[in-house]
Amino acid sequence: MSFLLVLAPLMPLAMCIALAWPSARAHVQKRLWAAPLPALIVALLVGHVPPLVADAGGLRLTLLLDLPGALLLGGAALLWSAAGLYARAYLGDQPRFAAWWLLTQSGSLGVFIAGDLGSFYLAFAVASLAGFGLVVQDGTAAAIRAGALYLLLAVLGEIALLFAFALLAVGAPGESIAIADVVPPLAASPGGAVTALLLVLGFGLKMGLVPLHVWLPVAHPAAPMPASAVLSGAIVKAGVIGLIRFLPEHGAPGGWGTALAVLGFLTAYWGVVAGLAQRNPKTVLAYSTVSQMGVIGAVLGMGIVLDIGASGLHAAFYALHHMLAKGALFLGVGVALATGPGARRWVLPLALLLALGFGGLPPTGGALAKAAVKDELGAGIAAWCAALSAFGSTLLMLHFVRRVMDAAAAEPEGRAPPGLLGPWLGLGTAALVLPWLLLPVVGADAGKIWSLAAVAPVLLGAALAWPWRRIADRVPVLPEGDLLVLARRGAAPREALGRAILRFETLFRPWPAAGLSLLAVVLGLLAAMAARPG
Repeated sequence: MSFLLVLAPLMPLAMCIALAWPSARAHVQKRLWAAPLPALIVALLVGHVPPLVADAGGLRLTLLLDLPGALLLGGAALLWSAAGLYARAYLGDQPRFAAWWLLTQSGSLGVFIAGDLGSFYLAFAVASLAGFGLVVQDGTAAAIRAGALYLLLAVLGEIALLFAFALLAVGAPGESIAIADVVPPLAASPGGAVTALLLVLGFGLKMGLVPLHVWLPVAHPAAPMPASAVLSGAIVKAGVIGLIRFLPEHGAPGGWGTALAVLGFLTAYWGVVAGLAQRNPKTVLAYSTVSQMGVIGAVLGMGIVLDIGASGLHAAFYALHHMLAKGALFLGVGVALATGPGARRWVLPLALLLALGFGGLPPTGGALAKAAVKDELGAGIAAWCAALSAFGSTLLMLHFVRRVMDAAAAEPEGRAPPGLLGPWLGLGTAALVLPWLLLPVVGADAGKIWSLAAVAPVLLGAALAWPWRRIADRVPVLPEGDLLVLARRGAAPREALGRAILRFETLFRPWPAAGLSLLAVVLGLLAAMAARPG
């Protein structure tokens, strides 16, 4: 049954290739929702699918599925399927969008089952670079600028990972490039700290850890609604699985974990502060993603500090909830705008539940996600930091609900088509129900979600939401991209950077250039690993 692992990334890739034939385009575009179904089946079979190992040009490539990978693969498959159905109703026939969509999806699903440096890097690079096409789909000046920034930072992240993977390959004993073989020696390696820093840079950029987060609040609002859902829900999880896979479970210096935990909590707080200074509901959601990825970084960091081997599984469960709930909320924005003033009736109840779940409101899936990381964030100063983050998330997400309802009220009265409403309701329901069904996987105690310590941040955030509502419109709007904009106050540096980004975008926008560049980067990695001393 190991062949099923190949189908997870191969199905969307095959459908992407089929778009080259005009006679197949209409059929493929109608069935975007079906592309991730093999991945969903594979995720459900975790524990029954043996690893797949193949020799390719002297390199042994491995595909495998463990519990963290299965949680993220299954969640990503559900999100891609729901968003694919939504995209058909939202965008209609868009062959170029469908091609970028399927190519990005192939890499997005592949990272969760990649078991070696070569296959992981290939999947990660495909997901990162092809995502550019989703960001620039609308073709507006704002979308082009957002896409250029996204692509520039994506390539910088790939470069950091290229060097990190080369160092991992050189430092590993023997010839294997399997992740299970190259990661354990990292902690004791003389250059381990440099390698770990490069890994955090590469994966942290994808996750949106501060100060590497600036692409998220720029790219998410520019992309079409279904693309925003997968960018925020699935694509950033490539960084999460990267940290889970490549940071040692045991034996790493405590300073590594402390640094990652501090960076994670700073990211969580900055996401809240910057998000509260936004009025576009999509931008608020983007900053919420920054905040939630910070929490995951803190979980993994504290897992290193406390030497908790299951931290990767706990973080994956937390990320699964975020994937489903955040994807549903992005789709819900589109439903609200299509519904107009009637959104209060059709969208508000579910949106409110999903939003408050990020603060830990019981009995939502978000409350279970927070219970799953209690081993890492349930004691000492980490518990206080986590409680402050939950309070901030509650306030931020109620701010989002207010903004999306205001935006819907400004639209004419309408009725969302079933192609939008169905995926939104299905994905939102999954975010509420699936964590309960999967709770035994992580062994978390559901009783903890009703404790005063768990509920107090939500109650406090909700209590302050009304006074915040009264002053929110008087708070200056923070430009999307915040730190990047603040760093470009000078006119000359700003114009120079703008010209550089536009030149970069012009170079990489054509399909052939992007494809050849991606191929060159991957071949460079493989050559570096093949040339290392035997």
